[in-house]
Amino acid sequence: MPLSEEELRLLEQMERALVEEDPKFASTLRGTAFRRSARRRAIIAGVGFAIGVAVLMTGAVAGLTLLGVAGFVVMLGSATVALTAMRGQHGSAAPDPRASHPSRGGFTVIDGGRRTKRSRASSHGSFMDRMAERWSRRRDNGGY
Repeated sequence: MPLSEEELRLLEQMERALVEEDPKFASTLRGTAFRRSARRRAIIAGVGFAIGVAVLMTGAVAGLTLLGVAGFVVMLGSATVALTAMRGQHGSAAPDPRASHPSRGGFTVIDGGRRTKRSRASSHGSFMDRMAERWSRRRDNGGY
């Protein structure tokens, strides 16, 4: 049974209110189909990896080098598909451009659910300065 125009309008207003109130939760709800397909790809890639192992071992036992190489290629392709599916599964459907990602340089600190970028200037000097400070503390504390 289709929804009436008034029900559609109310549903649309509720969706807009949800996005305004909690955009992270709304993007999580939108990304469920994407996650489901990523999980399915990862499972299929796992099965493909197992088949690749079987083909590789069959080629090794039978002494057929070409069959072993084919098994390895199947394993490599399956592992690549699984890793990309798993990497995509952790992201949301609409990534936040303000969020910093560790692979883009710098570390992120989770602060109450918000990601903030930790700058190098906020650390206590250079690496060598910190090591010298540790060394002097150990020497002053009698080796502890």
